Amino acid sequence: MKNNKVIQGVLTLTILTVLTACSSQDNENEEAVDGGTQSSMPTMESSNSQTESKTESMEGMQHDDLSEIPVGLQEAENSEYEIGDQVTLLTDHMPGMKGATATIVGAFDTTAYELTFQPTNGDELVENHKWVVQEELAGTKDQEKPLEPGTEIIVEAKHMAGMEGASATIDSFEDTTVYMIDYEPTSGGETVTNHKWFTEDELSKE
Repeated sequence: MKNNKVIQGVLTLTILTVLTACSSQDNENEEAVDGGTQSSMPTMESSNSQTESKTESMEGMQHDDLSEIPVGLQEAENSEYEIGDQVTLLTDHMPGMKGATATIVGAFDTTAYELTFQPTNGDELVENHKWVVQEELAGTKDQEKPLEPGTEIIVEAKHMAGMEGASATIDSFEDTTVYMIDYEPTSGGETVTNHKWFTEDELSKE
């Protein structure tokens, strides 16, 4: 009898040892799974953050639709295209422009500048932006000669977020006729109205 009790005791201890080991292993597996899930979360959050950043950047590139004309800007007397003319856009200042059908809504004689500027809203440097006209640059409305490349200037235009009040450097200029247009983006979406500016060599009659 005593031998039986000893054997039963040994068996009981063995079973308890096995159960304890299994329970410990299960806990370790659960922690490993939880740890794996948690470690994957920063990657997902980082990806979402990058997507939101790109979206905000694209939204910043959407030009305004205000028909307000800069003070002192003169209507063109002998422009190649007249108000109401249908044209095709030959360049892509923004996605969806090149090849788009547009309508002329304004034509003006001025000096148009290509410039590089640092947005006031903290966005990245915008290089070789086309176009800002002389009447949209601070302190130049009465200036007869064009500003030379390299000249530093303050922008008063509101074409896009962060442009008004930005510090800029002139890259190049053209004495030309600039056009304000409405156009249908080739990428789809709503009609863009009163876009500023296009030059004559960036347009073609349909």
